[in-house]
Amino acid sequence: MFKKINVLILLILLLSIFFNSTVFAFNDDIGAKSAILIERDSGRILYAKNISEKLPIASTTKILTALIAIEKGDLEKIVTIKKEWTDIEGSSIYLKANEKIKLKDLIYGLMLRSGNDAGVAIACEIAGSVDNFSVLMNKRAKEIGAKNTNLINPHGLHSDEHYSTAYDLALITREALKNKIFREISKTNDYTSMRENPQIFYNKNKTLNQYDGGDGVKIGYTKVAGRCLVASATREDMQLIAIVLNDGNWFNDSYKLFDYGFENFKNTTIIRGNNFIKNLYIENSNIEKIPIITDKKFTYPLTKNELKDINISIKTRDKLIAPIEKGYNIANIDVKLKDKIIYKNKILLNNKIKEKPISQKVKEKIKSIF
Repeated sequence: MFKKINVLILLILLLSIFFNSTVFAFNDDIGAKSAILIERDSGRILYAKNISEKLPIASTTKILTALIAIEKGDLEKIVTIKKEWTDIEGSSIYLKANEKIKLKDLIYGLMLRSGNDAGVAIACEIAGSVDNFSVLMNKRAKEIGAKNTNLINPHGLHSDEHYSTAYDLALITREALKNKIFREISKTNDYTSMRENPQIFYNKNKTLNQYDGGDGVKIGYTKVAGRCLVASATREDMQLIAIVLNDGNWFNDSYKLFDYGFENFKNTTIIRGNNFIKNLYIENSNIEKIPIITDKKFTYPLTKNELKDINISIKTRDKLIAPIEKGYNIANIDVKLKDKIIYKNKILLNNKIKEKPISQKVKEKIKSIF
């Protein structure tokens, strides 16, 4: 049985956050066919334009290619390049037949130089063929939640059967940015590959140098897809992901989205980790009580005006009766922004609680009688 308790006494909502005095209305003049702005940790959508429209995504495809390579490959492995992996249309790192190159160098060449030949080499090294690798790509996309995505190659060269949406691409990018190795690669300005003829890969993503806090992710272009950009920027403790598809003003529009996000939203600590809620009393055990303590910190990007709309609900057990197994659910926490649940968490028992020994129970019973 769970009982609701007074949240205001138990949890601290940090209201003393420095916002601009007013929140301006975002001038919706983004020229992209589709665009989205999200905050990385929470996944909250801060701006959206046609985010569910299926579109070609050009070389932003390589975000998922790189992630799978990092997750499934040995980055130090030496890959021997086959002739059929070379002379791929479009951007290239100019792989040669029988060249030996580390998988790590191929991934850097894929992400910084946007090498289509690197994409093919990665696909064939990881999965044996481009077709097999596309199966892995679509499986991983579905695991991430990108349900309106279908990818048939690792590089993004145009095909009518190769598409995604701004929303799906945001989900994929958010997942990729959770990976430390991917983050390091995508924000690298230049990288010297360890090839027989060393080659420096320079990052084509101008966000790294043009925008304050810019730290990734990937550009893309084909005639059909137009100019596509997945960009990220971090200020203080908030990382934003901006995506524009088929946008002639791709970098400036992404910077407008970043400006809007950073000027109007702040990552707000709603629940502090390791925060005491209450003591929970235990019957039939030598342990009289245990504290219920929040086990996770929860932050969420909010505008100044949204702070008043946060509602925290905590329900705890009335009491416990031993024996109780480790992992038993002792409290539930829900956080709502207006009527939308933005956070749910269960607090579980960290250790098993044993009941009193029978001999002790008998002694206590006799003592109570006499």
